[in-house]
Amino acid sequence: QVQLVESGGGLVQAGDSLRLSCAASGRTFSTYHMGWFRQAPGVEREFVAAISWSSGSTRYADSVKGRFAISRDNAKNTVYLQMNGLEPEDTAVYYCAAGRGLLSIRRTDYNYWGQGTQVTENT
Repeated sequence: QVQLVESGGGLVQAGDSLRLSCAASGRTFSTYHMGWFRQAPGVEREFVAAISWSSGSTRYADSVKGRFAISRDNAKNTVYLQMNGLEPEDTAVYYCAAGRGLLSIRRTDYNYWGQGTQVTENT
C-alpha cells in the first residue's frame, strides 16, 4: 500500500508563488507515475501535471503550462508542484496521486490519492 500526504497550501494574492509537496510512504515503486489534480467547488476534478519517477518526464495541462512546474526528489520520495503567477482560477483543493499510467491525464488511471491541500486566491 502507498500513502500520500500533501502540504504547502494556503492563502495567496494574484501573481504570488507557492510550492506544494507530496510525501509518499509505505511501499513505493519507481515505475509509478505521480500526478497532481485539482478540484474547485462545483467543478469536476481536473488534471494539472504528471511526472515519471524513473525518467523525470513531465506532462502539463494547457491551463498551467508555463506557470507551474512539477519535480521529484527520489531520495525523499517527495513530489513538488511549483506554482508561479497564480490566478483566481487556480483556487482549488489540490490532490496528489500515484498510478501505473504513462503520464495519464485520466483520474481512473491513478490508484492512490492524498487528502488534498487548499490553495485560495485572496481577493
